[in-house]
Amino acid sequence: MEFIDLKRQYRELKPAVDARIQAVLDHGQFIMGPEVQELETSLAAYVGTPHCITVASGTEALLISLMALGLKPGDEVITSPFTFVATAEVLVLLGLVPVFVDVEPDTALIDAAQLEAAITPRTRAILPVSLYGQLADMDAISNLASRYSLVVIEDGAQSFGALYKGRRSCSMGTFGCTSFFPSKPLGCYGDGGAIFCDDPALAQACREIRVHGQSRRYHHTRIGVGGRMDTLQCAVVLAKMERFPSEVEARFLLGDCYREALAGISGVEMIAVREERRSVWGQMTVRVKDRAAVLERFRKAGVPTAVHYPTPLHRQPAYLSWAPVDGLASAERLAEEVLSLPMHPYLSSDEIGQVAELLRG
Repeated sequence: MEFIDLKRQYRELKPAVDARIQAVLDHGQFIMGPEVQELETSLAAYVGTPHCITVASGTEALLISLMALGLKPGDEVITSPFTFVATAEVLVLLGLVPVFVDVEPDTALIDAAQLEAAITPRTRAILPVSLYGQLADMDAISNLASRYSLVVIEDGAQSFGALYKGRRSCSMGTFGCTSFFPSKPLGCYGDGGAIFCDDPALAQACREIRVHGQSRRYHHTRIGVGGRMDTLQCAVVLAKMERFPSEVEARFLLGDCYREALAGISGVEMIAVREERRSVWGQMTVRVKDRAAVLERFRKAGVPTAVHYPTPLHRQPAYLSWAPVDGLASAERLAEEVLSLPMHPYLSSDEIGQVAELLRG
């Protein structure tokens, strides 16, 4: 059993992927070739935003978005402590101050009810993470942001294709950012990412920042980075886009299948999915009471697992300076209990049954 079966996906999509890659090899425009604009148009239409800017990674998507906003060193950005380090990393790199707010114990998403207490005169933005494939409470977050004149940047690296009250991930904030890392719901064969927004001026800023701040060749209007997504990687994502809607539906169904299979197993709880939301299960994550013992059972059976994430950011050595004095209880408890199980669109019900039996012990 594969944790994420990219080899099977490639076999299913081989003619389309090979043709797309060969087209790039034939025309030779490996940087900012025609596939870049084609993919941006396709992604914007899928998400439902007027602007999409492809970039070198999900991390670059967050970094470039923050740079486009013109935030200043010392400005505060409220975010989750229970996420991959890139979420906070980009803040610190720009001299911004990450303000960690605890997560909901059952969804692992930032707790919108705790956000207002974290706002200070230096707060400029809220950066919710759509962890494991599900969006946070974006209505509550957006309403609060509007009251305090804050921007919202969705870290949708794990949730591309997910739905919140009928709207797609990456369509609801000032910016929506996602990743095309190979293991993500829509992945390329290397690094890649995208930024989505409605504002044409912010979109233009992002386009310039990703090419070293150029508005035209050798004319640098702003500070930038080398943040382009390679043409070859755009070609791979274009090939995968043909099948992606059906893969998203498969993820929805597999999530339901997992929920049914795991129901009633003592000591095991799936990450909760709120009403009017659909998770794409970028990670099929459960909470278990004795994780070490469960991990050992899976290891002996040869079934792969992972832990996302074993240490929350405010307990990481590099981020202790921003740790709240009282800790963040839900994030810390989840870090001790979460376990990610095999999940990809080609997983079978028999494989899910095997996973369930191992969880039963």
